[in-house]
Amino acid sequence: MLTGKRILVAPLDWGLGHSTRCIPIIRALLDRRAVPVIGADKGPLAVLRSEFPQLELVRVPGVDIRYSKSQSQLWSMARQFPQMVRSVRAEQALFDRIRRDLRLDAVISDQRFGIRHADIPSVLITHQVFPRTPIAQGALRKLNLRHIARFDRCWIMDEAEAPGLAGELSHGTSLPAHAQYIGTISRMRADGITREKKFRIVAVISGPEPHRTLLEGILMEQLQRIEGRHLLVRGLPGSGESEQLGNVQRVPHVGSNELAHAMANADLIVSRSGYTTLMDLVALGRSALVIPTPGQAEQEYLGELHGTTGRFLVQSQQRVDLEAALRDPVTAIRLNPPQGHPRLEQALDELGTLLR
Repeated sequence: MLTGKRILVAPLDWGLGHSTRCIPIIRALLDRRAVPVIGADKGPLAVLRSEFPQLELVRVPGVDIRYSKSQSQLWSMARQFPQMVRSVRAEQALFDRIRRDLRLDAVISDQRFGIRHADIPSVLITHQVFPRTPIAQGALRKLNLRHIARFDRCWIMDEAEAPGLAGELSHGTSLPAHAQYIGTISRMRADGITREKKFRIVAVISGPEPHRTLLEGILMEQLQRIEGRHLLVRGLPGSGESEQLGNVQRVPHVGSNELAHAMANADLIVSRSGYTTLMDLVALGRSALVIPTPGQAEQEYLGELHGTTGRFLVQSQQRVDLEAALRDPVTAIRLNPPQGHPRLEQALDELGTLLR
């Protein structure tokens, strides 16, 4: 039912997580002989271009969000909030201009509220139906639900049974009527991975500056003091070259299959507590040391949630201790990974009925 249908896939450009979690969706569209069109910018555009060099691309600018170096991001986010609001209007105006030229039949928007149109089926992907914020949380959640309501469908990347992986971010009493859970979605695949360990510790970082760079410095200093070969993925696709610094191989970006192999075989995985990364870890059946971005409410909440569930080991950026993490039994947890994405397949079947 999706054969030949031109469907724009447009991820949010805060970090790389929104783009990498769109990879399995694009793969599923290709399997159904649809014609995905990628709409992104900067790092996310580079990631999706490297994964799907054959696909049509269109640049859809986003907003550059920068965090402060302090533990609280309250005033930094408050100053940038008007820019965020304007960006939704700007991307809506841009989409209105380019939609006809792209000859689109539908759009799948990952957390980009302006990428939708009343004339074509418009799907929003999110795991934050009920976002967290240090101030005015009730008002923000009402605004968020109002944006969600403008789409024809809302696909929630989590399990239907609470708390799932996202906890209260995706589960609540006032779930939109057009929302459906599509399970945890990941570009990672545990099947076909050979048991060949290349790196003892694999650290994967991304996200807004300056904390991406601050964490990179902390990890590089500790990795070089720990015995073994280690990999640090900087989360900067299309920027710089790979380099060997002592016992640490530092690379700007790694493709999905290579990264899955490195992570699956490592003694320790280190990452942010970003939601996409947590879904990748679930797909590999692995635990990890997760380090929330200071002041980022969502990551701090996910760290608190899974610190109590025992699913992941959580450390603050100010107290990172890789040697202690290597000794902690939580990071050695191995679980059976889920098989496929059946709920996503069901959602795509339903999307096909809208396009008849």
